[in-house]
Amino acid sequence: GEVCNTSPGFDIEKEIIVVDDASTDSSASIVESYSTDHPGIILCRHEKNSGKGACIKTALSKASGTIVIIQDADLEYDPADYKKLLQPILDGHADVVYGSRFSGNGPHRVLFYFHTIGNKFLTRLSNLFTQLNLTDMETGYKMFRIEILRRISLKEKRFGFEPEVTAKISHIKGIRIYETGIAY
Repeated sequence: GEVCNTSPGFDIEKEIIVVDDASTDSSASIVESYSTDHPGIILCRHEKNSGKGACIKTALSKASGTIVIIQDADLEYDPADYKKLLQPILDGHADVVYGSRFSGNGPHRVLFYFHTIGNKFLTRLSNLFTQLNLTDMETGYKMFRIEILRRISLKEKRFGFEPEVTAKISHIKGIRIYETGIAY
């Protein structure tokens, strides 16, 4: 409901694709029921749990828009930040925008020390191989012009999606990647 009710802050159409990754609770039936009163929601189901990367591939195969953002169902990231991520793309400056939990001055949940150290280590390792200077490669908020995602072949089925997509987009000639602070 929160994703549906959040305005991206611009006069653009919004399409919501929900991938149920073989959940054992009533998530799929709740989405199915909700979508009868809220057109524009597409529900996809996996018979077997396949992981985040597989869910993203399924959603991409159904997407008809020009810009894609990945929103995990736990709402760990605030949909109110869509506007911040959209701005550089709509202004024609960016092809990809990463939402960083470690930059900006918005509200941030305090992370456990070892989680932060682990994230920073993985980000630095990724930066070493990609020659990017990101502050939060592991962020769950990545926004893409859809043709960027369709130009790369994604193989990872689970949480390896984050470093894989970062590595692959970094090799696209002329790619414009932005980063903006987000709430967490």
